[in-house]
Amino acid sequence: MKRLLDCTAADFEKMTGKELKQSILASEGRTIVAEVIGSITPYYPAVTNAEMAAAFGADLILLNFFDVFNPTMEGLPEVVPDTIVRTLKKLVGRPIGLNLEPVDLTVKQVESLIELPEGRLATEKSLQKAKELGFDFVCLTGNPKTGVSNAEITKAIQVARSVFGEDGLIIAGKMHSAGVAGEVGGSLMSTETLHSFIEAGADIILIPSPGTVPGFTIERTAKLVDSVHEKGALAILTTGTSQEGSDEATVKQIALNSKMAGADLYHIGDAGAAGIAIPENITAYSIVVRGKRHTYVRMASSILR
Repeated sequence: MKRLLDCTAADFEKMTGKELKQSILASEGRTIVAEVIGSITPYYPAVTNAEMAAAFGADLILLNFFDVFNPTMEGLPEVVPDTIVRTLKKLVGRPIGLNLEPVDLTVKQVESLIELPEGRLATEKSLQKAKELGFDFVCLTGNPKTGVSNAEITKAIQVARSVFGEDGLIIAGKMHSAGVAGEVGGSLMSTETLHSFIEAGADIILIPSPGTVPGFTIERTAKLVDSVHEKGALAILTTGTSQEGSDEATVKQIALNSKMAGADLYHIGDAGAAGIAIPENITAYSIVVRGKRHTYVRMASSILR
C-alpha cells in the first residue's frame, strides 16, 4: 500500500475506506485534511473551494454545510445534483468526505441552537444518501450551535458502520462544544468518550489540536492520542475554532504542536476566508508537518497522473 502523500488520483479512485486508512497510517503524520464550504460563493468564484484547497496542498477534502438531499457546489459547471460529488472528485483528484451532524435533542444548551435541514443530520437515511452520492468518507461531528453531543455521536457511528459496511471510513469527534453544556473546553471529551467511539466502529477519532480549545495542551492531547492508538484507531487533530484564519505564525505553531502530540492527520477548518481556510495557511501547515518537498509535489501533481 502506498503512503497517502505518494498516491495519485488514479490510486484514490480505486481505494476502499480501509485501504485509505492504511495509506494514511503509512504516511506517518503527513496527511492534510481541508474542510471547505461549497454552498456559498467561493473565495474566488472561478473555481470551487475544494479545488482551491487541493491546489494549496490538501490531501483530503471535507465538505461542510453539505445537504445530501439538496446537493450544491458553488463554482462548478452546471451538473445534475446527484453527480456533484463524483464530478468534484474528478476535478480535484482527492478523496472527498462530508460532515454529518448527530444532533441531540435532549441536551442542556449553553447557547441558542440552530435547526439543521434533514440532509445535514446523521441519520440512516442521510448516511445512505451520502454513500449513493459517492463520498469516500464521513465525519460525524458538530458545527457551532447545533447541539451535537458525544453520546449521540456514538449512536451515529453504529448507524454509519451498518450503512457503509466494514470497508467504509468513519471519522468521529468534536472540535468544540457545539452548544452542549458539560462538553465545553477541558470537559469536551475524555479517554472513555474516545474509546466509546472506537468500540462503536469509528476508524479515525477527532480531537482538538493543542491551543485551539481551552485546556487542550500538548501533554493532554498527546495522552488522548495515545489512548486512541492503543485501541487501533487513528487520530485527526483539528483546527476548527476559526484559527485557520489566524496569522501564519499561529498556524505553524498549531501544526508543530499537533505533530508533537502524535497526530496521524491534520484538519484545517473553513472559516479563514469565504468558506475555506486562508489558502496560504493550508500550505504553511503542510510545510511544517512534511516540508516543501512533499507539499510542492502535492500542489504540482496533475490529476491525470
